[in-house]
Amino acid sequence: MPSSRDRVQAALALFRNRVQALLALFPALLARLGLVDRSKGEEAFDLAVPAMVTGGLRTLLRTADFLMVSIAAGSTAVAALEFGFQYYFIPFGLALALTSGTISVVSRFKGAGDHADANFAIKQSLWLSLLVSVPITVGTWEYADVLVGLLASDAETTRLGADYLRVVMLSVVFRFWSMTAARALAGAGDTRTPMYVRLVTLPTNIALNAVLIFGLWVFPELGVVGAAWGTAIANTVAGVVFFAILVSGRWDVTLELGGKQWDWGVASEIVRVALPLAGTRLSRTFGRFPFLFVLGLFGPAVVAAYAIGRRVMLLALMPAWGYSTASSTLVGQRLGADDPDEAAEYGWQTLRIALVTQLLIGAALFVAATPVARAFDAGNLDLTVTFIRVFGLSVAGFSVARTLRGGLRGAGDTRWPLYGGLLGTYVVRLPLAFLALPVGQVIAAGPWAVDLTLQSFSLGPVTVPTVALGVFTIPGVSFAPGMGWGLAAIFVAILGDMYTRAAVNLVRFRSGAWRAYGRPTTAD
Repeated sequence: MPSSRDRVQAALALFRNRVQALLALFPALLARLGLVDRSKGEEAFDLAVPAMVTGGLRTLLRTADFLMVSIAAGSTAVAALEFGFQYYFIPFGLALALTSGTISVVSRFKGAGDHADANFAIKQSLWLSLLVSVPITVGTWEYADVLVGLLASDAETTRLGADYLRVVMLSVVFRFWSMTAARALAGAGDTRTPMYVRLVTLPTNIALNAVLIFGLWVFPELGVVGAAWGTAIANTVAGVVFFAILVSGRWDVTLELGGKQWDWGVASEIVRVALPLAGTRLSRTFGRFPFLFVLGLFGPAVVAAYAIGRRVMLLALMPAWGYSTASSTLVGQRLGADDPDEAAEYGWQTLRIALVTQLLIGAALFVAATPVARAFDAGNLDLTVTFIRVFGLSVAGFSVARTLRGGLRGAGDTRWPLYGGLLGTYVVRLPLAFLALPVGQVIAAGPWAVDLTLQSFSLGPVTVPTVALGVFTIPGVSFAPGMGWGLAAIFVAILGDMYTRAAVNLVRFRSGAWRAYGRPTTAD
């Protein structure tokens, strides 16, 4: 007689197999319609689905945060959460960039059969993540009020946003490591393990946030700060779980704590891949600040409507994140195996299935915009519906940009996505957004006074005296870019940005120049 545990495991295995068989019908149907190659489409879809689930849960968490804060505390709190989250998104973007280097290097080592070097790349990524994340945590704790105050137009929004930022940034080290581990596993072709971890930690995160935002059971009602504490605790738990997984030696890649700790060749390759993507993420994030500044001039209700629309859009775009990860893995592994033609074919087939998936979701999002906005108890229902529909129109561009960026990332060619990001943000999005302002409205910044005094400090018996170098003044600037186009210019800016990125990545991938970047780097 099988034990109860055996029966449960058998039932779970049967359920998993049935789910996998059901999901396999989608690429099979597309293959019958002649839209994708069945074998390559199924392989890309199999890798993408766990990453979709992981990313979907993560975005669902952020969406749930905004929903719960909106219900508990109103539009001002939602605006504060949006402003604070923008700064949290900076290390998140840096982590995505750094771990893009991880998945690129690990996948190419794995494709070449260099398993020991693939493992070492994980250790190298861990040290790099610590070098980046620790100073960020310290700096944002010290300057949270100043940072949020640059965006917020009132004291209450600044206070709430700064309180959120200080707490959530305490977990940045663990967040970096979780993403490093997940990308390392993906580089080895395992996107399921990160999904299983997130299936536990992210629902836990949502539950913790609900308890702390609303003050359920014996816990205090913390509002926006409750969302920060729930996220910080869950990030820490996820980091510990991923650490235990990779040091166990039971998975396709392993974190080996002993032995050599640093290799400049491997570190340089990770950083080479990561730097342009870091520039892409940072340019987009920093470009979002003046964009939010413009929205803020239209009032908190507009910022809240944009924030809700963007959260819904990010949830709907999770398939593109999954296909991007799949494209990185498949392209990187084929290049590592010295088969660039097959790598290119995998890139195009992944794009095909990604685009079909996103077009279906975009159409559904456009149709269901009103009930979705009502679920958020939006303060301005009509405006929120409009933002959701505008984001719905952008999904095709996002799908092309994100999926092809994944293929380029797998090859180690990350400069052109940076160029596309700079063009989309600073040539298209921001100039169009400023045209939304009323004619004659002056935007002024500065002047800034920088005190160059070096304070006294001691090094053992030696005391360095205070050195007064004076105050350096940076002159202020003012301009009046508005054309009175209102929110129509905002909507065009959002769409123009997305499709510009898509065009640049499409041109680069089609050129085939990325093939030269795919030769793996071996640790010394």
